[in-house]
Amino acid sequence: MNQRFPLVQIGLIRTPYKTSAPYQPIDNDAGDFRLVLDEKYAGGLTDLDTFRYIYVIYYVDRLTRGAVMMESPAWVADRKVGLFASRSPARPSPLGISVVRLKRIVGNEVHTSGLDVFDLTPLLDIKPYIKDLDSKQDANYGWIDDLPGNKQHLLLHIMGIPHDY
Repeated sequence: MNQRFPLVQIGLIRTPYKTSAPYQPIDNDAGDFRLVLDEKYAGGLTDLDTFRYIYVIYYVDRLTRGAVMMESPAWVADRKVGLFASRSPARPSPLGISVVRLKRIVGNEVHTSGLDVFDLTPLLDIKPYIKDLDSKQDANYGWIDDLPGNKQHLLLHIMGIPHDY
């Protein structure tokens, strides 16, 4: 069960974040957000610009701690959940995935809305976000539904969006 799988870096992610990044992508975040693919993969971008949103899959290469099976989400005091019920980046296989808006493609560069990764993060893959396949109308908030208080307020914390209340 300890099998290893080869992954190939297809490029780098460029963001303005050098030392800290938001917890989730912020659509209207200011700055330059680009996926810079190795030239040999540029042909794979054909027709990607017909999609409004894409999945960006990357290797979380700057972790400072290892995975633990019980996590305490930073935005919830005194709550522990299983690692796989969290969005923690510290995982046995440190893969990240973000859904972002595709703005334009220029050559081998995909310009996107805000990404929640550090500059020069290794890019592993890009996949189109397809409305009826990727949006589940009956999705819920899982254990977050059980927390007291305003869900919108919690979501602002989860996304790392500054707010006044």
